[in-house]
Amino acid sequence: MEERSATVTVAEDRPLTLVDEHAHAWSPKSARARFREGLTGPTAGIAAGHTQVNLISVPADWAYDMLLFCTLNPKPCPVLDVTEAGSWTTVLADGADLRTDLPRYRVWQDGELVDEPTDVRAHWRGDLVSFLIGCSFTFEWALAEAGVPIRHIEQGRNVPMYVTSRQCRPAGRLRGPMVVSMRPVPPEHLATALRESGLLPAVHGSPVHCGDPSGLGIEDLGRPDFGDPVDAEPDDIPVFWACGVTPQAAVMASRPPFAITHAPGQMFVTDARDEQYRVA
Repeated sequence: MEERSATVTVAEDRPLTLVDEHAHAWSPKSARARFREGLTGPTAGIAAGHTQVNLISVPADWAYDMLLFCTLNPKPCPVLDVTEAGSWTTVLADGADLRTDLPRYRVWQDGELVDEPTDVRAHWRGDLVSFLIGCSFTFEWALAEAGVPIRHIEQGRNVPMYVTSRQCRPAGRLRGPMVVSMRPVPPEHLATALRESGLLPAVHGSPVHCGDPSGLGIEDLGRPDFGDPVDAEPDDIPVFWACGVTPQAAVMASRPPFAITHAPGQMFVTDARDEQYRVA
């Protein structure tokens, strides 16, 4: 499965930490305002302590299929909010607009990527139901505070994401492979990374795989399907977490007539605090 479509050129935005070294201190409202004004780029490392989420909006007659897909596949698709049809607001962020407040979006028709705008008001439909799905960028703050290095943030890159050979449980008309994000972790920090992420199951929780990427059907870590390759240290262990880009893989595999998603790595920053989703 290819990230790039023949019908549209995928934008090459850089992480926001390269745009503003103080991005970690932005408030969620301030971050969303910047995105609304046109700032783009992966959102890892911004608005410290606030939950980030993936977005997928589908026509109402596909909403049950998507809800069932997420319910049957909670590891890659932990739902934090679902909107009413046509609504562009969410209880996760007071006053926010889901049509404008992400850095970049993807617009899909019949499973094909047709546009990557920074504003989807022109594409919005009155029958769209939006699903806000937990994102692993949320637990990166817990990892960093526990001393685990986050290589993609250190290197100013988007997190690498890979389509795996593991198939999700099908739901109605939706099917597709699980997508994972990968972070290289030094061996001495592996137990900490597993423990800290495991305490946040609403944002993917503990990893689904550690070590040899071939166990997930990944042939080359240097060629992610989404995001950027990241340079690992010689002893680093590749650690893989279920990823909220999985619904986009389902869109490509199942070909619903229309969908809007976030661009991989360019998340919606909510007002919710990370600790709200910590189980201990």
